[in-house]
Amino acid sequence: MKKTIIVVLFLAGLCSCTKLDQKLYSVVSQNEFWQTPAQIAAGVAPAYVQLTNIAMGNNNVFPMMEGSSDEFIVPSRGNDWADAGHWDALWKHTWAPTGNFLDPAWQDIFTGISKCNFILSTVNSLNPAPSSLASINAEVRTLRAFYYYYAMDLWGNVPIVSSAHINPDSLTNSPRAQVFSFIESELLASLPHLSGTVDATTYGKVTKYFSYALLARLYLNAQVFSGTVRWTDCIKYCDSVLAGPYTLQPDYFDNFSPTNDGSVENIFVVPFDKTNISGNSWELFTLHYQSQVTFGLTTSPYNGFCSTSDFYANFDTTSTYSANGANTYRTFNDMRSGQYLVGQQFTTQYPYPPYQNVLYASTNTSIESVDQQTGLSLAFNPVMTTFSSGDGAFRLAGARNIKYFPQSGTGGNQSNDIVLIRLADVMLMSAEAQLRAGAVTNALSLVNKVRERAYSGSVAHDWTAAQLTLPNILAERARELAWEMVRRDDLIRYEVAGGPAYYSEARTPDKAADASDGHLYIYPIPQLEIIANAQLKQNPGY
Repeated sequence: MKKTIIVVLFLAGLCSCTKLDQKLYSVVSQNEFWQTPAQIAAGVAPAYVQLTNIAMGNNNVFPMMEGSSDEFIVPSRGNDWADAGHWDALWKHTWAPTGNFLDPAWQDIFTGISKCNFILSTVNSLNPAPSSLASINAEVRTLRAFYYYYAMDLWGNVPIVSSAHINPDSLTNSPRAQVFSFIESELLASLPHLSGTVDATTYGKVTKYFSYALLARLYLNAQVFSGTVRWTDCIKYCDSVLAGPYTLQPDYFDNFSPTNDGSVENIFVVPFDKTNISGNSWELFTLHYQSQVTFGLTTSPYNGFCSTSDFYANFDTTSTYSANGANTYRTFNDMRSGQYLVGQQFTTQYPYPPYQNVLYASTNTSIESVDQQTGLSLAFNPVMTTFSSGDGAFRLAGARNIKYFPQSGTGGNQSNDIVLIRLADVMLMSAEAQLRAGAVTNALSLVNKVRERAYSGSVAHDWTAAQLTLPNILAERARELAWEMVRRDDLIRYEVAGGPAYYSEARTPDKAADASDGHLYIYPIPQLEIIANAQLKQNPGY
């Protein structure tokens, strides 16, 4: 039911998301249109459409949030994924203002901001004003603040375009701390007017709880964004989320499955649907070409996104094993470890959930998957000693992530909704902020609830008070939140707060240590945008 409502609203928004929005809106009298809940939802829908590009893709916000961290790598396998060197630049932190991945992300974010501004201009010009004007404004301003969060996160110093009547090409950059203050003020001003309802009508939409969680994330990273720590404010808004209706989903993978619109944990998602809302091709980006058989896909994947052995080492891969005839099956103790494919793959259908009864070995060699180009056994090896190689075995390098479980019968465009904020993240944010603030209350309990879910309810792996340390929380976030667009922020935050060079350090394969001035914490303003708007100034260090 949730997905059905969202599909209808998305299609309404898609029809209204071109540069000719103004003309499309004028087909129906504005004063007649913004009256019923359905009309209001359809009128606001275009502001959400841009999130489908931001949440998933190979040339936009998602790889910029992931590709510069230690959890995500897209190596060059011969000529595959060379892509003019932009994956190489992301991993090695050698990007330049002309990088071809920068401008699509900028365009996605600022197109979303532009749509929000146009909707705000439209609805606030109505006479008489809709009775729900305050809630409409709050929803759209909060969503606009979310787009600005990504702009501030990635580029730091960006122009603040707060009205449809302002020519964005006439504005210069605002300092990052000023953008932070703008986002904060917009969220706080809108919060009293947001809906507190959590049901099918608000699925995939801005609510009070989304705003609470976004404020918590903003304050968790405040030292990076504004230069001032805000740990207690982070705790405050985490508490507001924790007091709400969300609970941990009993099975971790049900938060990410093709039917994850039933999750009781996900706070804000970007809906996708194999028929009506395209764009989620996670399964194609990460899986090997011959994984098509194992997962029942209708087309061959691309053999791209993966993780290295250093990141995979964060996971507890201890397991229990069982034998059935020629086959040996594995069940991970920590269910989250099942999100990665490592070792020999097979032609038999992969099980869901992917941590239970996974085929681990077989004396029946006829069911072993084979790389068709090289004839090598299809066995994923997370160890990478180089970023680029034409060696046949390198086609199998890297652990492959199936957190968003591949949907049989699809060839990309799977129906798994992409999760941008969920309860477990908030719980771990609160625990970290409590520890940093020196005001620990329920931090240990919060972390252990996350771990107990991971270990299928067992308390045997609960932490003691001595194990509640900042490095351990960072590792827990790696296990819990892999590939959820938070790792880059986590590494930078830990580094800025006085930890080791988590983000800037040298990494295997082939990444040298960053310059010590910290300019690589943000990306360069895209050169194409500076050409289009001479008022923009390049970020320091570029």
